[in-house]
Amino acid sequence: MRMTNETENGEQELRDAEDQENYDTLLPIDEHEEIVSEGGKTVRRRGIFLLPNLLTLGALFAGFYAIIAGMAGNFNEAGWAIFIAGILDGLDGRIARLTNTQSAFGAQFDSLSDMVSFGVAPSLIMFSWAFEDIGRFGWAASFIYMSCAALRLARFNVQLGTTDKRFFVGLQSPLAAGVITFLPWVGYRYGLEITPAMAIGLAAITVFIGLLMISNYRYVSFKEIDFKGTVPYLFFVAAVVLLVVIAQNPHETLLFMSVSYAITGPLMWLYRKQQGLRVKRDLSDS
Repeated sequence: MRMTNETENGEQELRDAEDQENYDTLLPIDEHEEIVSEGGKTVRRRGIFLLPNLLTLGALFAGFYAIIAGMAGNFNEAGWAIFIAGILDGLDGRIARLTNTQSAFGAQFDSLSDMVSFGVAPSLIMFSWAFEDIGRFGWAASFIYMSCAALRLARFNVQLGTTDKRFFVGLQSPLAAGVITFLPWVGYRYGLEITPAMAIGLAAITVFIGLLMISNYRYVSFKEIDFKGTVPYLFFVAAVVLLVVIAQNPHETLLFMSVSYAITGPLMWLYRKQQGLRVKRDLSDS
């Protein structure tokens, strides 16, 4: 009993010394610690993984820069910044899984980065481009979109590991941000003049895309692609052709791809519903 007390006292003194050491530094920031399971044992891991979190930080910076560019009226740079944020967001999780550097810190950091890059940034970019002249309808549409992005990310975090990995439930926030950001990107390129009627239509589109994020429509996740394994040669050729097409007309192509993917959820739902009605009719006829 005495040895147990002495051990506990020694551990407490060690923790107090570490706390005092952190407090005495010029910038007192505690080292990040996580309780993880490794090899069937619960261990305390200190620090964060560098590579995936650097990619997430890059996505966060791109989203922040998109906000600055959009508010300044430079929608071309804002569009490119969101595109870069989407690429980095797609890489950080895959890099973490490939290098076995997943962490709870990385998952939360990624969600906060997504909220800025794919929630706040697109809503402000669209507002700066089209909604200033329609008053409360404009900011209401932007707020609804931003709120739906937050709800989408919260639901994704809660359902992580419990849903079918082949599908996403609701439109992913990066693809939703692509639709909302690439519309000003293309419109700005062609000098499109925003009329009040067009602004109201864009507000309706913004709200609709936001609602797609919190819907129960299923979207193909492409997570079954094995980047470490082999793929058919034709798949690689198709990737080359796609890169060439994007390079020729990046604004229009990326907007078309984002919109096409966004409508696959409702189309797949309609198809499954029709199939279900057909099966019911066949059963009733028999």
